[in-house]
Amino acid sequence: MKIGLQIYHFDWPGSPRNIGKKLAEIARIADSAGFYSLWVMDHFFQVGQGYGPLEAPMLEGYSAISYLAAVTQQIKVGLMVTGNFYRHPGILIKTVTTLDILSGGRAYLGIGAGWYEREAKGLGVPFPPVRERVERLEETLQIAKHMWRGDQSPFKGRYYQLDEPINNPQPLSQPHPPILIGGEGEKKMLRLVAKYGDACNFQLGTPLKQYASWLRERYQNRKEDLTRKLDKLKEHCNKVGRSYDDIERTVLGTIKLTPDAMSAEELVEICRELAEMGFQHVIFNMPNVHEIKPVKIIGQEVIPQVADIT
Repeated sequence: MKIGLQIYHFDWPGSPRNIGKKLAEIARIADSAGFYSLWVMDHFFQVGQGYGPLEAPMLEGYSAISYLAAVTQQIKVGLMVTGNFYRHPGILIKTVTTLDILSGGRAYLGIGAGWYEREAKGLGVPFPPVRERVERLEETLQIAKHMWRGDQSPFKGRYYQLDEPINNPQPLSQPHPPILIGGEGEKKMLRLVAKYGDACNFQLGTPLKQYASWLRERYQNRKEDLTRKLDKLKEHCNKVGRSYDDIERTVLGTIKLTPDAMSAEELVEICRELAEMGFQHVIFNMPNVHEIKPVKIIGQEVIPQVADIT
C-alpha cells in the first residue's frame, strides 16, 4: 500500500508571507518520511464544503507543484486533479511534460472533467455543460496519447484542433507520465478510466464533522460505495479489452491525527480495509498538515505498517 499526501489549503498562521517556506517544509518532510506521492488541488478559489471559505488563500496548481518538485527528491508529484477545461490540451501536455522532465520523471497527469462553476465564471472561463466537459476531457486524453507517442500529425477533434503537436523533449517517464483520472461517474467517467487511464481516483470521504454531509456519508458507507465503483471499473475494462490490473486504484480522504479525532492505529486499519477492497494507493489530506507533526506520525507509525499490504 502506497501513501500519498494532498495539500489543500494555505491559510495557516503566517500566511501568505510564509506559504513558500511552509510548503517546502511539508514537502521535504513528506519526501523523507516515505510518502509515495504529493498533490495540490487545481483550483483558483477554495472549494467550501468544510475545506475553507471561497476567499481563502489558493495557489495556481502547476506553479505550486513545480515548486514542490524542486525541493524534493523522490516523491511523485501531480495535481489532484487538473480541471480539463482550464487549459488548452496542447499546453497542458507540454506543462506536464516539463514537470516530468524537471522532476526527474516523477510527474503524474491527474485530470478530470472539472466541476467548479463559480470559480470558472468568476475568472471568466467558459463553463460548458457536463456532457461537453466529459467529451472535451476525452479529446484531451486522446491528445495526451497522441503527443506522448511523438505523433506530430494534426489532431482534428470536435473541440480541439492541433495542426502540429510537437512535444520536444518528451517526458522521462515511460511510456509517459501516468494518467490518473479523477471522477466517479459509472457510465462515462469510468469508461474513460478503462480506455485511457493508468490510475483512477475515488473519494473516501471523512469522519470529521466540519466537512460536508456527503463526505461524511461516503466515509460511513465507504465499503459499499467504493466496492461498487471498483466493480463498475472492472466491467468497463472487460468491455474495452483492458486488464483491470493495469489500473492503479487510488482513493482520496480527509483525516486528522489528533487525540480527539483519529489515531495512527485507526489509520493503519483504514488502509488495511481499503487494501482488502482492492486499492493500492491511499492519498490523505489534513486540515492540520502545516503543524508538520501529523506528517511525521504517518511516516513513522503508518507507512512502515502498511508498506507490505497488497
